[in-house]
Amino acid sequence: MSPKTPRAPLARHGNLRSPRPIAQLGTIAAAVFAVLVLSLAGTAAFAGWTAVSTIHDNAVALESAQPLPPSIGQIEGGVNLLMVGTDSCEGQDLKLFPRCAHDDGGERNDVTMLIHIGDNPRRVTVVSFPRDMIVPIPSCPSASGGRYSAMSAQMLNVSYSYGGLACTALTIQELTGVDIQFAAAIRWTGVIHMSDAIGGVDVCVAGDINDKNTGLHLKAGEHTLVGAEALQFLRIRHGIGDGSDLGRISNQQQFMSSLVRKLQSGGVFGDPTKLFSLATTAIQQVSEKQLVLDQNLANPTRMVQIAMALKSVPYKDIVFVQYPTEYDAANDDRVLPVKGAADTLFAALKANKALNLTGKAGVGVNAEGAAPGEATPAPTDSPNPDSVDLPGVITGTTAAQTTCTRPQQ
Repeated sequence: MSPKTPRAPLARHGNLRSPRPIAQLGTIAAAVFAVLVLSLAGTAAFAGWTAVSTIHDNAVALESAQPLPPSIGQIEGGVNLLMVGTDSCEGQDLKLFPRCAHDDGGERNDVTMLIHIGDNPRRVTVVSFPRDMIVPIPSCPSASGGRYSAMSAQMLNVSYSYGGLACTALTIQELTGVDIQFAAAIRWTGVIHMSDAIGGVDVCVAGDINDKNTGLHLKAGEHTLVGAEALQFLRIRHGIGDGSDLGRISNQQQFMSSLVRKLQSGGVFGDPTKLFSLATTAIQQVSEKQLVLDQNLANPTRMVQIAMALKSVPYKDIVFVQYPTEYDAANDDRVLPVKGAADTLFAALKANKALNLTGKAGVGVNAEGAAPGEATPAPTDSPNPDSVDLPGVITGTTAAQTTCTRPQQ
């Protein structure tokens, strides 16, 4: 994680052809997010989902989840949805990921994001949690019916290996104090297929990128990325910003922000063919165990309700932030939570306050109108009295901002 001196990659976070780093995609959350909002064009998009039983057969139970009453229209109240991206080799193409031929069978949550949807007014906040952050992991249920012992200090990305999606959800709940009603996990071949179904996402690059670790080569300017190239863009680390994993998160947020604008602007929702492709692709990923949903989310009607809640959220109220951290003085490949700043963030979410970003866009991108290292531009709208200024240590952007990936110097 350290931006100081380049190091040889760790065993599970190596070069391009290693399956492990590919799982470190912010698109994982973005792709599943797209599944949830695809119904904005109407519930007819689910007409092709004849394999609904497949979703339920593969659904995961969350310990803290409560059954929700049936209703029509957008879901009522606030919603907390956990998105996880894992590094499993199960079902992957060995031609694309040859190291899967020697896989140890482990599975980690190398991408962890919490999507909070506020109510009255609707606001959306996506919080990214660094994979190498040291956190407590609570006692989690095991597949055999027992429980794993709690651990006081482990990397966040091992929570999935102990107890799957339910354990990661419990870990994030304990860290944030937020109740999680829904959760989903996707593996990286699923990301490729979802990216193709969406029709690609436009990204901006502030300078030429030539990264030997991922094999990504992009000229300065704008690009529409699909499939494997989107994967490369989202897992790139050493070729951008300061070369750290935190820089990679800000790069992933650029991708998600652009994806949201595309979905809302009609690039997907206005095209029934793309909607149908997206829906059927999602079902295929569930059946191939590339996409896992919890039992509450494994319901097309529930997805419609959540999607309808997102339909008209203004870009300025769709905020992408990174959970605040500081480098571990004892190990600069690890980061530690900054609890005070995090408490301010989650208190604001609980109260459904508008968020004012006072920190940087992130070390991996340049914000429109801001030079590298500067704070993000101040909003042009009048200050909202019903808002909270986030501490400067919390980096992020809104969907209303344009960012460009900054090549590593």
